[in-house]
Amino acid sequence: MGCLGAFSRDTDTDTPPPLPEDKVAVYAVVGVAGVALTGCILMLVILKYGRNSKFGIKGSSSVISNDDDSASPLHHVSNGNNTPSSSEMGPDAVIIGMTKIPVIENPLYFPNSGSVLKTDTFVQHIKRHNIVLKRELGEGAFGKVFLAECYNLSPDQDKILVAVKTLKEASESGRADFYREAELLTNLQHEHIVTFYGVCVESDPLIMVFEYMKHGDLNKFLRAHGPDAVLMADGQQSVMVELTQSQMLHIAQQIAAGMVYLASQHFVHRDLATRNCLVGENLLVKIGDFGMSRDVYSTDYYRVGGHTMLPIRWMPPESIMYRRFTTESDVWSLGVVLWEIFTYGKQPWYQLSNNEVIECITQGRVLQRPRTCPKEVYDLMLGCWQREPYMRLNIKEIHGLLHSLAKASPVYLDILG
Repeated sequence: MGCLGAFSRDTDTDTPPPLPEDKVAVYAVVGVAGVALTGCILMLVILKYGRNSKFGIKGSSSVISNDDDSASPLHHVSNGNNTPSSSEMGPDAVIIGMTKIPVIENPLYFPNSGSVLKTDTFVQHIKRHNIVLKRELGEGAFGKVFLAECYNLSPDQDKILVAVKTLKEASESGRADFYREAELLTNLQHEHIVTFYGVCVESDPLIMVFEYMKHGDLNKFLRAHGPDAVLMADGQQSVMVELTQSQMLHIAQQIAAGMVYLASQHFVHRDLATRNCLVGENLLVKIGDFGMSRDVYSTDYYRVGGHTMLPIRWMPPESIMYRRFTTESDVWSLGVVLWEIFTYGKQPWYQLSNNEVIECITQGRVLQRPRTCPKEVYDLMLGCWQREPYMRLNIKEIHGLLHSLAKASPVYLDILG
């Protein structure tokens, strides 16, 4: 008991003296301040987390609200896993319906995280006196594209027809982008990728030299060979030869072959569409454009921030909402390309506005089966349009299926005359 008594208090005999009045006042002020601080912290927590629950947002894949701070940014991610915070969004971010989308650069091809450009890339330099311009083919934001004759380029021919892309802006950053693109294109060599021959940098304007594809872009070609197409020849209206189903399959499997190659090189296209494919002789189709499609096909893009163009009608949900571009997002776009081919070049979701398209895609709706499309091909499209990227068909599987279907029916190439 003696030991226990040392640690106990005798409540009957010990009565604490009363506190002085000045100390009571100090304690009262401190107490009020503590309560106020706790209330502020509680309010901040409610504002931060309560706003999301107000709009019913559960998880990172939901379409985002109109509030600036709660928007999920559309941002390139290295492995397709991270969703950056809204503070990383540029000043040109814009709200489209319920979705906030920031500015996004859109080059022809974009190297994936696993890809590193070769440091020893040799870009061929072509003498300016070997290039003879014939006529203008078009113009893009970068500059003009010309049909030209190029001498001493091929060991088999004295001269060949080429497409020449000029650089309008000769600024330091413009030149850096020019050389980077030239190195990138030099490393891409495939029978279904438009051939890049080299550059001419002796004087301004800087020039890129490409293979010339006689029949122009695939979208225009499809429209010209659809059921309602007509051709004016010598002032007389004549009906164009309509593409057959086997020819459509032949076109589709060539594009898929080019995409298999890009995926093998760890490149993501990010703007795959029929407008960005070119048609040569004997129905030869190659992926590639000269940067004119965003000017010629301006209605296919949604303008963001006054200058950036987004091909939202070809984009999967994760690219629209989170700026997530991968081989799987290219697979989605390939499915849309198949739909374009079997509708003779119709614009996807042509009956809807851009805002309505964004809503449809993010809510899981897909394009309907084209009238001329075989069930096997539409099933393939649906395999490309699975909401979850990992659920989509593999690019090699798609090419294999299209190749088998194309092989099953003979292709007659006299359509080109």
